[in-house]
Amino acid sequence: MQAGLLDRARIVARPGFNRWLVPPAALAIHLCIGMAYGFSVFWLPLSQVLDAQQPAACADLNLLSALFTTSCNWRISDLGWIYTLFFVLLGCSAAIWGGWLERVGPRKAAVVAACCWCGGMLIAASGIVVHQLWLMWLGAGVIGGIGLGLGYISPVSTLIKWFPDRRGMATGMAIMGFGGGAMIGAPLANLLISHFKTVDSAGVWQTFVVMAAIYFTFMIAGAFGYRIPPAGWRLEGWAPPSATKTSMITTRNVHLRDAHKTKQFWMIWLVLCLNVSAGIGVIGMASPMLQEIFGGRLLGQPELAFNDLSAEQKAAIAAIAAGFAGLLSLFNIGGRFFWATFSDKIGRKNTYYTFFILGIALYALAPTAAHMGNQVLFVAIFCIILSMYGGGFATIPAYLADIFGTQFVGAIHGRLLTAWATAGILGPVIVNYIREFQLAAGVPRAQVYDFTMYILAGILLLGLIANTFVRPLSDKWYMSDEEVAALQAKSAVSQPGPSGGFGIGKGGLDGKALLAWTAVGFPVLWGVWNTLKSTAALF
Repeated sequence: MQAGLLDRARIVARPGFNRWLVPPAALAIHLCIGMAYGFSVFWLPLSQVLDAQQPAACADLNLLSALFTTSCNWRISDLGWIYTLFFVLLGCSAAIWGGWLERVGPRKAAVVAACCWCGGMLIAASGIVVHQLWLMWLGAGVIGGIGLGLGYISPVSTLIKWFPDRRGMATGMAIMGFGGGAMIGAPLANLLISHFKTVDSAGVWQTFVVMAAIYFTFMIAGAFGYRIPPAGWRLEGWAPPSATKTSMITTRNVHLRDAHKTKQFWMIWLVLCLNVSAGIGVIGMASPMLQEIFGGRLLGQPELAFNDLSAEQKAAIAAIAAGFAGLLSLFNIGGRFFWATFSDKIGRKNTYYTFFILGIALYALAPTAAHMGNQVLFVAIFCIILSMYGGGFATIPAYLADIFGTQFVGAIHGRLLTAWATAGILGPVIVNYIREFQLAAGVPRAQVYDFTMYILAGILLLGLIANTFVRPLSDKWYMSDEEVAALQAKSAVSQPGPSGGFGIGKGGLDGKALLAWTAVGFPVLWGVWNTLKSTAALF
């Protein structure tokens, strides 16, 4: 491959380009890396890759020896560290290389992301073959996690620049794909494992290889679908909102070196961290929470508590809880598009006010719904909560663009994702430890989550307070027009010149756009269908 194909100057849009080709390119990448959410589908078969006669794990196994053993099956708890590495490395890599992405452009960053994500899966596959857990951690967790970070932020700045009139909707479309990746990847992985599984093989390493090949194809296609607008491009027929009407939206730009020095950056950091901490805690405990709270009610036997159920009955309600998790996944995905699009109407700050105020009320109401035995109300509450969890991810890039401008929004977003890495540790730890403390204190399983819900409501209250401190920046933080022009010239996009549409960005669902949307639409529909089938057990 010629290096020139990845240069930023090679992806400047030319007259006749349709901006609606960019969102499906972003979706192609996000749907692939979004499989990080679905990696738990591999834990059970990976814990049984050795001969069936082997124990689940050697009795004297510890974390260090598990990394290097060749004779003992891996424990699920040791495999689960890959999931932690995913989101820690996602936040860290996005923060470290966000500035590099802005300089080299989204195509080169997306190609590197594809190599890291898919190459990491291949290294993990080799780790399975030689039964070395450290290779799994290195490949899928570390290298794959770096690919996650670069792939996640690669389209953000580009989409915001192409859709100044619909910032929320544009980023919502792409980030929706990250939430939907597991919806497609998890059933695909199950199909492949079943196909490759034999008496002598669990079928997992083969599945990794096939999925890496599929994902690499889609991600490279997405990378080469990226185009950036030339300097001076303006969407024809659209004018920026007046300062008096929406003072929260700036038309100027803050340099990357200064963004983290502002109070607003850290207030938005807290807004994202606290919103995600509450939501990710619910995702992690969704299945056991429904089972332990409702117990026999899920089978039409309200007199039976969870501990009174037989093994067969527990298996039956586990299937129902899986449907609940699937339903939450759909609302997580749909919320990313709905709330981000809605934020274009009411503003980003008001959208987060909605998340926090409505979220506090819903978390506080959840224990009441549980004690009433009202499954429908309980499920509805958490579906709305998860829609706002997903909406928070999709709305935050537009929030940053409103406050800091579009010149460095991708890199600023990358640094802000350290809030996600923090929340990925904070949320589950709070929820899990409170649950264990409650159980140790003798609290009945049906009531063990009450205190947790109130704690999560308190976390959202802190987020609400942080959101009130997000205000427009003072003039001292903004770059001059001359400084912006010099940066654009240095990036080799084009020499700054007259502003205008240049015949770029027009068009809707023309032939090329229809083909691109179909390519990403079919996998999404297949994933939705599979999710709805599993969700049917809930009703």
